[in-house]
Amino acid sequence: MKILIHPDAGAATECAAGLIAARLARDRRTVLGLATGGTMEDLYRRLIRRHHAGECSFAEATSFNLDEYVGLSPTHPCSYWHYMRHHLFDHVDLPAGQAHLPRGNGPDPQAEADRYENAIAAAGDIGLQLLGLGPNGHIGFNEPGSSLSSLTRVKTLARATIEANSRYFDRPEDVPRRAITMGIGTILRAQEVVLLAVGPRKAEVAARMIEGPVTAFCPASVLQFHRNCTVVLDAEAASELALRSYYEDIHPSGS
Repeated sequence: MKILIHPDAGAATECAAGLIAARLARDRRTVLGLATGGTMEDLYRRLIRRHHAGECSFAEATSFNLDEYVGLSPTHPCSYWHYMRHHLFDHVDLPAGQAHLPRGNGPDPQAEADRYENAIAAAGDIGLQLLGLGPNGHIGFNEPGSSLSSLTRVKTLARATIEANSRYFDRPEDVPRRAITMGIGTILRAQEVVLLAVGPRKAEVAARMIEGPVTAFCPASVLQFHRNCTVVLDAEAASELALRSYYEDIHPSGS
């Protein structure tokens, strides 16, 4: 892992956006793996600004999102289809036919998961996978206890995940209990991984991910095995790292 520590959330997010823009500059036809959630909203705003400034183009890229709730249609305001259109797709030049998410409202969720896994493989797998970090160590919707070699499938969400996501729904009982998610094995096939985590709530789990044992109880810890993984943190998210000063010596100023 490459650990990049920045003084604040804005600087960390700008760094992660820069890594994505650099990938697009190196390979305009790259396959992006995209994430959702509150942390990603500012990152996508920064990518949109870069696009409008002529600094990056998505015109030849392809994207696959990590996950989608089972039971939600692409037009549902809490679906990740809706999230991605609102926060990124409607503002950049990524062609509609090159943006992919699972169909959460299909009649057979596992068949849709299998179709999505096959589509990722047919595209040559992910070139750069963007990840957030769940408070319980999940990446995508791979909750603690997930197989570290899993492929895209249907997962039942942990109670903590449901509670964390309830702020996006009118009522807590409206939060879906299942999702289609890329598997950990699917994520590990990516050529490059960029994980962004900011804020004090991510400090404990970031330390477990980076410096703890590789275990299914912290699914993100499997990224220790990835050959090209960059973890971008702000000072608060890095506050519990035992080797923080070492990481800062290797990559001063998060560079």
